[in-house]
Amino acid sequence: MYLLHYRVDNASLAVRITLNELGVPYRDKLLNREAGEQDSAAYRALQPLGLIPALETPDGPIFETAAILLWLADRHGALAPTPSAPDRAAFLKWFFFATSHLHPAVLHVLYPEKYAGSPAAEPAFVRLAVARANLALSELDRVAAARPAWLSPDQPSILGFYVAMLLRWLHYSKPGTPLQIDLSPYRALHAVAAGLETRPAALKAAAQEGLGSTIFTNPDY
Repeated sequence: MYLLHYRVDNASLAVRITLNELGVPYRDKLLNREAGEQDSAAYRALQPLGLIPALETPDGPIFETAAILLWLADRHGALAPTPSAPDRAAFLKWFFFATSHLHPAVLHVLYPEKYAGSPAAEPAFVRLAVARANLALSELDRVAAARPAWLSPDQPSILGFYVAMLLRWLHYSKPGTPLQIDLSPYRALHAVAAGLETRPAALKAAAQEGLGSTIFTNPDY
């Protein structure tokens, strides 16, 4: 049985939804940040930087959200093109684009004080972060508009769940400030998020973490 180490509304959310969608048995363990569990020797043995998530498996612990998702998809033969599938290359290209470009940009938009280096550097840093986030969203929206099976409102995939989780977080960007991201132009991505949030796996995850039923399109946290 898998053991998912998680925090509420963290990157572990995509892993939880994927586990639910696959229908595989797993347990979860909430990490108490206030008690310093992420910095404990036991957790650092699973994730050397103390970051979330980590997944304990029969093959040993895995960390990094993208690695966990891809390992689960390949291990269980679902939610991603198989290694021999003709569309595997295209899927991998955009899956790692999301993890390498959109995910960091989202974090920079939401937490500029953690990444800018100094308060004086924050304004320029924020402008660059917003521009990078919008560029990544534009590219992924263009891909989603073609409705490939691996980024579609009608078919779940690890890429779809990953991007939908990032869209959820961007709803927390601050309206009326330089940190705001206007998601309305990204209609294809919105359709993906709206379709996936109605799936039993997403609804179950929403109930497990207390995140509201419209988990991706209208977060209630």
